[in-house]
Amino acid sequence: MGFSNLRIPKLCEFCEKPFEAKTVTTRFCSKLCSEKSIKRQKRLVQEVEAKQVLLEKSINKIAEIQTRPYISVGEAAILFGMSKDTIYRLIKSNRISAHNFGERLTRVCKSDLESMFTVVKIAPEKEKIEEKQVFEIGTCYTISEISAKYHADPGTVNSVIKRNKIPTKKVGSFVYAPKNLIDKIFDGK
Repeated sequence: MGFSNLRIPKLCEFCEKPFEAKTVTTRFCSKLCSEKSIKRQKRLVQEVEAKQVLLEKSINKIAEIQTRPYISVGEAAILFGMSKDTIYRLIKSNRISAHNFGERLTRVCKSDLESMFTVVKIAPEKEKIEEKQVFEIGTCYTISEISAKYHADPGTVNSVIKRNKIPTKKVGSFVYAPKNLIDKIFDGK
């Protein structure tokens, strides 16, 4: 594999410091930033999965709880996505009203909690809308035009197109790719 003379000014996606990238696909200024970014992504995915599992387990209970005016501390924790300790702290500071009917029978007013906090809702998944690309002479580059404009090897251009799933159209021996998508990738936007 040959070396490239490209020097592309970019911002690190993790630490947001400017650096000069040697390839078009470089995203981080160092291996350390790359590893930290991977760890952050894994942690965020685990947190989202944990919240989703908790919501799936308690979705039936949430529907039943929403019909009652007074609920237990554990039910309030599930409904509002907070710990029991937080609810007990709010009761102790008289920010929410509560009634103690005996051991493990503390009930809190749901309307007090609703006025302080919002109910945890399950967000609907967003659908991705794909726009249809128009392959006309003025709106497309050939592979050789891309490699000449950005001083990149045609093999590198092909791999970038495949990696980013850019739609292409082959006419005879030429492969065309939309200018707007190519410019976004190679300009670092």
